[in-house]
Amino acid sequence: MTAPVRVELPSSLRLLAHIEGDVLLNVTPPITQRTIIDAIEQTYPQLLGTIRDRETKLRRPFVRFFACQRDLSHQSPDAPLPEQVTRGAEAFLVVGAIAGG
Repeated sequence: MTAPVRVELPSSLRLLAHIEGDVLLNVTPPITQRTIIDAIEQTYPQLLGTIRDRETKLRRPFVRFFACQRDLSHQSPDAPLPEQVTRGAEAFLVVGAIAGG
């Protein structure tokens, strides 16, 4: 059985994938960073390699993941996400980090 998960993508990725607004994905439990990114890449193949490396499957350095006002970027990609995300009450956020000097 799948669960609907709401995902917010940065505008650059929404533009690339021709998406308006949040994305609602059906994700097979357990719902983790990995299963959400798998669902994004399967639904929007034009985003392959933009959020994580195609070969290593590691998160890109300037991409961060947030949920429930917490930075989840350095947690295991297989760690269960907060219950609010798994039931669709809170969004899983993919955020493009900004660096400068």
